[in-house]
Amino acid sequence: MWRLHLFFLVALCFSSPSLAYLTVGQVYPLDLVDVDGNKLSTADGHVTTIVLAPQSQVDRAHTVGERVPDHCLGNSVYQMVIVITFEKHSGPIRAFLTSIVRHRVNSEAQQLQKRYDQLRVGRNARFDVHAVADFDGTVATKLGLSDGAATFRVFIFGQNGELVKKWDDVPDAGQLAAALK
Repeated sequence: MWRLHLFFLVALCFSSPSLAYLTVGQVYPLDLVDVDGNKLSTADGHVTTIVLAPQSQVDRAHTVGERVPDHCLGNSVYQMVIVITFEKHSGPIRAFLTSIVRHRVNSEAQQLQKRYDQLRVGRNARFDVHAVADFDGTVATKLGLSDGAATFRVFIFGQNGELVKKWDDVPDAGQLAAALK
């Protein structure tokens, strides 16, 4: 009998991380707050791209943003959110890092504005750039990482929060475009 219990305990330990990972086709109404205080949701009528990136891999998130199809830019149906995972820090360090994230968001918005101008999108790109600072792993856990680990992921959620597609690496432009149709 104890062997059966041991078997189930070992099976549970090895299967838990994969069980926590989000499943395509399931609905995940996740609520987030970006560094500007904006409330965002995967189930608010937008098609939402969420890029989960540790602080050391923010450039990979930028690459995903560069690959977003033109028809999504400035289109109120689509939103993109970068979730930057950090190690645990004290309040003053969190405030400092959040200000750095805001500065980076402003810089990204300036670059995106150039693309908006080329496409004649009559909108301020800064309102379309969202970043969430995840200092305690809460958001990473909501995105299926059992321990809030600093792992790179890309998720596409439909307008009702249904997970449409996910990647463990930067998708190519064609893959991203197909998921955002």
